[in-house]
Amino acid sequence: MEAGIVGLPNVGKSTLFNALTMSKAAQSANYPFCTIEPNEGVVSVPDDRLRRISQFIVPKKLVPAALKLVDIAGIVKGASEGQGLGNKFLTHIREVDAILQVVRCFEDPDVIHVSGTVNPVSDIETIEIELMLADIQTLENSLSKAERTAKSGDKDAKMRVEVIKKCLAHLTTDQPL
Repeated sequence: MEAGIVGLPNVGKSTLFNALTMSKAAQSANYPFCTIEPNEGVVSVPDDRLRRISQFIVPKKLVPAALKLVDIAGIVKGASEGQGLGNKFLTHIREVDAILQVVRCFEDPDVIHVSGTVNPVSDIETIEIELMLADIQTLENSLSKAERTAKSGDKDAKMRVEVIKKCLAHLTTDQPL
């Protein structure tokens, strides 16, 4: 499984990544967009059941489950329209199975906040809106392709058109997928 760590710039994404991976692979600094290219690391997921099972079924090698973490560059308001690093972050988010959002909930005048004020609710909404806008763009592109294919009588494409339309209708109610 692969999980992407997302959030506004300077909220602690790289710090969390380094803590979870027990490394210093991700640079963290007090300025926006310190991370441009994503950092990747793998962490073992401890599971006592694996140890217990291995007492009865002795494997050649005991391999615990692993989680690949991706430290993704900060997302800013308007990113889906090209602000900040623009749509570059979307490529990395699309490749992960899960999204972990880091939100800043502390005041510290020495740590820059991209919007100038700490407001966790607003920060969560900003990320959610940018991800929904990106989903809408992706779905609209997919819809036109699926509609073209559906015209040829392709049953799968017709079903895809219906699913995409339902997803778009849901997103227009300001609810994430």
